[in-house]
Amino acid sequence: MAKVYSNMAGTVWKVLVKAGDQVESDQTLIILESMKMEIPILAEQNGTVKEVKVSEGDFVNDGDVLVDIEE
Repeated sequence: MAKVYSNMAGTVWKVLVKAGDQVESDQTLIILESMKMEIPILAEQNGTVKEVKVSEGDFVNDGDVLVDIEE
Protein backbone atom coordinates (compact mmCIF):
# COMPACT_ATOMS: atom_id res chain seq x y z
CA MET A 1 0.00 0.00 0.00
CA ALA A 2 1.29 3.45 -0.91
CA LYS A 3 0.76 6.47 1.27
CA VAL A 4 0.32 9.99 -0.08
CA TYR A 5 1.88 12.59 2.21
CA SER A 6 1.41 16.32 2.63
CA ASN A 7 4.45 18.21 1.39
CA MET A 8 3.71 21.32 3.48
CA ALA A 9 1.59 22.64 6.31
CA GLY A 10 -1.78 23.97 5.21
CA THR A 11 -5.52 23.54 5.19
CA VAL A 12 -7.31 20.86 3.16
CA TRP A 13 -9.28 22.97 0.69
CA LYS A 14 -10.78 20.20 -1.48
CA VAL A 15 -10.86 16.42 -1.35
CA LEU A 16 -11.34 15.13 -4.90
CA VAL A 17 -11.42 11.36 -4.25
CA LYS A 18 -13.11 8.89 -1.93
CA ALA A 19 -12.47 5.31 -0.83
CA GLY A 20 -12.94 2.91 -3.73
CA ASP A 21 -12.06 5.42 -6.47
CA GLN A 22 -9.61 4.29 -9.16
CA VAL A 23 -6.80 6.82 -9.59
CA GLU A 24 -3.96 7.25 -12.05
CA SER A 25 -0.43 8.46 -11.51
CA ASP A 26 -0.27 12.30 -11.43
CA GLN A 27 -4.03 12.62 -10.79
CA THR A 28 -4.92 15.38 -8.29
CA LEU A 29 -6.28 13.81 -5.10
CA ILE A 30 -6.42 16.74 -2.70
CA ILE A 31 -5.89 20.49 -2.92
CA LEU A 32 -4.22 22.19 0.02
CA GLU A 33 -4.40 25.92 0.70
CA SER A 34 -1.39 27.62 2.21
CA MET A 35 -0.57 31.33 2.22
CA LYS A 36 -3.50 31.92 -0.18
CA MET A 37 -2.03 29.50 -2.73
CA GLU A 38 -3.68 26.27 -3.90
CA ILE A 39 -1.30 23.31 -3.90
CA PRO A 40 -2.41 20.09 -5.65
CA ILE A 41 -1.41 16.79 -4.05
CA LEU A 42 -0.95 14.14 -6.75
CA ALA A 43 -1.08 10.36 -6.83
CA GLU A 44 2.35 8.84 -7.35
CA GLN A 45 0.98 5.60 -8.84
CA ASN A 46 -2.10 3.98 -10.31
CA GLY A 47 -4.37 2.18 -7.88
CA THR A 48 -7.50 2.21 -5.76
CA VAL A 49 -8.07 4.68 -2.94
CA LYS A 50 -8.19 2.59 0.23
CA GLU A 51 -8.76 5.44 2.70
CA VAL A 52 -8.87 9.24 2.73
CA LYS A 53 -7.48 10.30 6.10
CA VAL A 54 -8.46 13.99 6.01
CA SER A 55 -11.57 16.09 5.47
CA GLU A 56 -12.06 19.50 3.92
CA GLY A 57 -11.13 22.17 6.44
CA ASP A 58 -8.60 20.00 8.31
CA PHE A 59 -5.18 21.48 9.06
CA VAL A 60 -2.27 19.23 8.07
CA ASN A 61 1.46 19.39 8.71
CA ASP A 62 4.34 18.53 6.42
CA GLY A 63 4.63 14.74 6.34
CA ASP A 64 1.06 13.92 7.42
CA VAL A 65 -0.55 10.98 5.59
CA LEU A 66 -3.47 12.19 3.47
CA VAL A 67 -4.51 9.16 1.40
CA ASP A 68 -3.76 5.42 1.26
CA ILE A 69 -3.65 3.89 -2.24
CA GLU A 70 -3.68 0.17 -2.91
CA GLU A 71 -2.03 -1.13 -6.08
